Amino acid sequence: MNNASNPHTEAKAQDEAGLAPLRVLLLDDDVFMLDVLSDMLEQLGQFDIRCESHSEQALSSLQQHQPDLLICDLSMPDIDGIEFLRMAADNGFRGGVVLLSGLHSAVRLAAERLAVANGLHILGTFRKPMESAELQLMVNLQRQHSARSTSAQAQDGDA
Repeated sequence: MNNASNPHTEAKAQDEAGLAPLRVLLLDDDVFMLDVLSDMLEQLGQFDIRCESHSEQALSSLQQHQPDLLICDLSMPDIDGIEFLRMAADNGFRGGVVLLSGLHSAVRLAAERLAVANGLHILGTFRKPMESAELQLMVNLQRQHSARSTSAQAQDGDA
């Protein structure tokens, strides 16, 4: 018998266990990419998904929607992804972040380092288009991070 967990089955089991759906904010100026990512998420389980194609609207959604997970393109026409991430950190965003870009890997790595320096929790950085298996891994990492944070908060409350 194989003891390795199946990420797809794991996500379905969490949905069936009655856990609240993960809140996800997708930010990309390419509406087609938003549709692709949204469809990929829906195939992985239950999510509360918001899609934004403008950074200004996404900042507003961060405050109102308070997502657990932000999937963010780095190349945006209005506010670039790096500046957006700095603003998200300044506004107290504490969820997980996945960075996407068609730009060179050195640019993606620099953006990741800047985001971490700004206090953001970076789950991963990927070249566009993102693969479904990569997305599933990021969702699982965020669920684990959320569970640890909730557990730590509960222990702090008991102290």
